[in-house]
Amino acid sequence: MPPRKQPTKGPSKAAGKKPPETKEDFEEELKLLAGQAKEETWANWATQQGIVYGKALALIALMAVYANVSLLTLSPVYGQIAATRLHQRVVWSALFVGWGANIALRRVLPLKTITLLPLIAAYIPMAQFFLFQASETFGAHLGPAITEGLTLFPLVVLSTACVADVLEDADLSGLPKSIAGSAPGLGSYALYKLIEKDSMRQLIAQIGKSVFQTRVGLELVLASAYGVMARSKLLAWAIPAIVHAAFYNTHLITPMSTNSLNSTLQASGWSIVDRGESMTGYMSVLNNHQDGYRVMRCDHSLLGGEWTKFPRRIVAEPIYSVFTQLEAVRLVQIPNKAPDSKAKALNIGLGIGTTPSALIAHGIDTTIVEIDPMVYDFAKKYFGLPLNHTAVIQDAISWSQSNKDTLQENYDYIVHDVFTGGAEPIPLFTDEFLLSLKHMLKPNGVIAIVSSTPISWPFREKLTQKQNYAGDFTLPPLGIVMNTINEVFPSCRVFREGEPPSTETVEETGRDFDNVIVFCTKTGEKVDFREPKEADYLQSLARRAFLLPKYEVAESAFSAAAADAGILRVNETEKLAEWHDKSALGHWAVMRTVIPSYIWGNW
Repeated sequence: MPPRKQPTKGPSKAAGKKPPETKEDFEEELKLLAGQAKEETWANWATQQGIVYGKALALIALMAVYANVSLLTLSPVYGQIAATRLHQRVVWSALFVGWGANIALRRVLPLKTITLLPLIAAYIPMAQFFLFQASETFGAHLGPAITEGLTLFPLVVLSTACVADVLEDADLSGLPKSIAGSAPGLGSYALYKLIEKDSMRQLIAQIGKSVFQTRVGLELVLASAYGVMARSKLLAWAIPAIVHAAFYNTHLITPMSTNSLNSTLQASGWSIVDRGESMTGYMSVLNNHQDGYRVMRCDHSLLGGEWTKFPRRIVAEPIYSVFTQLEAVRLVQIPNKAPDSKAKALNIGLGIGTTPSALIAHGIDTTIVEIDPMVYDFAKKYFGLPLNHTAVIQDAISWSQSNKDTLQENYDYIVHDVFTGGAEPIPLFTDEFLLSLKHMLKPNGVIAIVSSTPISWPFREKLTQKQNYAGDFTLPPLGIVMNTINEVFPSCRVFREGEPPSTETVEETGRDFDNVIVFCTKTGEKVDFREPKEADYLQSLARRAFLLPKYEVAESAFSAAAADAGILRVNETEKLAEWHDKSALGHWAVMRTVIPSYIWGNW
């Protein structure tokens, strides 16, 4: 092989550059070289610090989003309020432990702390799946905290420790020494809270739009994101968790998991007709084949139900008597009353559509305001909600504020039925919202408001006197709501769904629970009901038995503690919020008597 020709070296830039000849030239050359070195050093520093803060930001963001998803995952088993009660305490404890133990973890663990994060995140859905089976044992008081203590807590501890490790390389020399030591911790927590708040809004807005935007789907996506950040050979150990999620976890909403769940439920006489995840919670439609009824579920609550063993004539037979009593809003005797064919009704809150379906069947022009599109779709698809109505899929508060003037004195009847999840949505019981409804009610119009939790009449015998749920006459919340209603509407009558317990029973248990229906007129006309006619029953056995309210409640029956509590205003909702925990925990216990615990636990 011939020798390669050596390239000819041309004159370099340095060679062509005139060397410094004077002292000034030499100093100028030194300044130029020093500036170049300084620029290169600053660029390296900026790149390094950018990597440090970017990595910390990513860890904080993943941790905040996963904490929100964990909270959402608890709600189908424990309800939103019970799931939220101790959630922040679990998170705060984990943040404190993780921030203080990062050095100890580095010394104790035989591998990098960050490499464990993908494994823990991947196994959380599997751990939740088995922990939810024990929800009846844990109870609603401590069950959510126990579940998150064994799942979310270790993830947040290690994530926080990793953030602390990363921020040890942060250059805080530009800060005063008095705050440099606490700045990383305080800044990280502030960023965490900001992302936590904003991401929850985004999650609720997007949830259920694809399998990867469901509760378990999001957990798997986040586990994958952790895996991208901490790639190692340990990721192979996540395969069993992924296999369980794909083939055995019935909480991941796929056709295969739904069929698998139905094969289990059908052995006990139940089946899932449809299910999904929406902005107000996990939704499903369930059939009870043994007793012959169908219900709609939202998280750990029931929105309504109807009997399937009885034939549907004009309307279905509801399993909840309280909703048939709401239809008595038509029976209130008022002057110059419009016939049904010319009357207009507004229904706030839909459920399965028991009351609006009856109003439509009577020929009343009915508008339904429902915040959740999936509730509306399920009501039409599985509970026979008629199509000849006006549907508004929107938050009732924003809708009422923007339409109260254009719809002034537009409705003959308004039905306010928004209870779900163990407690009333507080903003829908403020004087501001009730005043907006009053503004839309005709001068001779009637409004019906239901407060507390619906318990269907065939299930009442299953309830023990010690079970606690909303609608307790001995506690302030119901009295505060009544104060507010009476402040807005001048003439009202209050009825309870069932017969009141004896004085001895109330004294023994200290509680008096029931569903409460309030009928009010706008201008002070006395609330009197006419006797129902045959057409009012719509050929329904339930309406024949329960249409006309029977058990009136005197104002003295409400808690004396609410007498000085005033009314519920927009900026004073804490009056009811402080009682919601107790109400929701009792509601959870009631729901476990109505629907078997294995259905709640399996979603």
